[in-house]
Amino acid sequence: MSEEKPDADALLKAIAKKPSDYSPGLEGVVAARSRLCQIDGAAGKLYYLGYAIEDLVQHSNFEEICFLLWYGRLPRHDELETLNRHFLNHRALPSEVVPFIERLPHTSHPMDALRTIVSLLASFDANPEKSPEANLHRAIRLTAQFPTVVATFQRLRQNLKPILPHPKLGHAANFLYMLFGTEPDEMAAKVMDAALILHADHEMNASTFASLVVCSTLSDIYSAVSCGVGALKGPLHGGANEAVLKMLQEIEDPKNVETWVDQALAKKTKIMGFGHRVYKNYDPRARILKEYARRLSEKTKFSRFFQVNDKLEQVMQARKGQQGIFPNVDLYSGIVYHQMGIPMDLFTPIFAIARVAGWTAHILEYWQDNRLFRPNAIYYGPPPRPYVPVSAR
Repeated sequence: MSEEKPDADALLKAIAKKPSDYSPGLEGVVAARSRLCQIDGAAGKLYYLGYAIEDLVQHSNFEEICFLLWYGRLPRHDELETLNRHFLNHRALPSEVVPFIERLPHTSHPMDALRTIVSLLASFDANPEKSPEANLHRAIRLTAQFPTVVATFQRLRQNLKPILPHPKLGHAANFLYMLFGTEPDEMAAKVMDAALILHADHEMNASTFASLVVCSTLSDIYSAVSCGVGALKGPLHGGANEAVLKMLQEIEDPKNVETWVDQALAKKTKIMGFGHRVYKNYDPRARILKEYARRLSEKTKFSRFFQVNDKLEQVMQARKGQQGIFPNVDLYSGIVYHQMGIPMDLFTPIFAIARVAGWTAHILEYWQDNRLFRPNAIYYGPPPRPYVPVSAR
């Protein structure tokens, strides 16, 4: 016997009673207050604590952005030097962790490896304190270790020896050094640093919200961050940059773009790298990364992907620009990493290397005035009814 289905009319009536109570995907719902990040979606502007992202990319670096997010202000020179020393001192993983990474299947997605190792790192935190100072120290340590985890997994799955963190290089340059085994040139280090700044925070995105839901239970920061990693993996969030590159590989040539776009739109296929829940204008992060992608394309053999991307943007602007669908950060982040010789499945882990600063900043901020997340749901199942014994069904 088939199971009784909910009455569709009853469902519509239930929702119609209070339509404002239900917002699919929580669109437009205010879940928290924060002073960390502001998005002006209509104007296509992004600010960290009031500083425009364009100014930060041009004048700052990722380490300074971490200080800004954690402490709520830009650091003095001595404070920045202190944070840099903390990063240097905490980059290395506990000696027991590397053999564990080595035992992970080489076919694992790097995001699965990262999520697993974040949980493992909690076991090596010998400090039982949960004070704001102790949690800030954990935020610094996790941010310092994320690049080491990703680079170590990448080296081991290639049957290469892991490279220890460099004692002098900055955060972005050190990651490239651990990944490839050589010190990056100035251009590569700057591009990676810019990418980390652009991805450090983005208001109440899915992975940040997921982290806050966990931390609101007064769970630990490792649990909250590992939840953020899991949410970021999804193709509708951090995994979108992988999907963009696969799309570009499918299109293959700029002359194929118009036909490919028209066919995709006719099939109502989602075109990755375009549109955003908040931005109704050009994503400022995409605009910045596009310029770096253009510069890199001039000096690498991967210029064809930039040409396909550029043509794709032109066609989509013509087809969908009037509907407020513009390029987002994923359209150009993947191509930038690809031009730097980074494997496709590391694109989202690089996102996490940056966003861990934002996750931890929001967690620390939320804990200052914690409130357990416990939303409601609109029930539209069957009305109350008696239990029927199995013999009578």
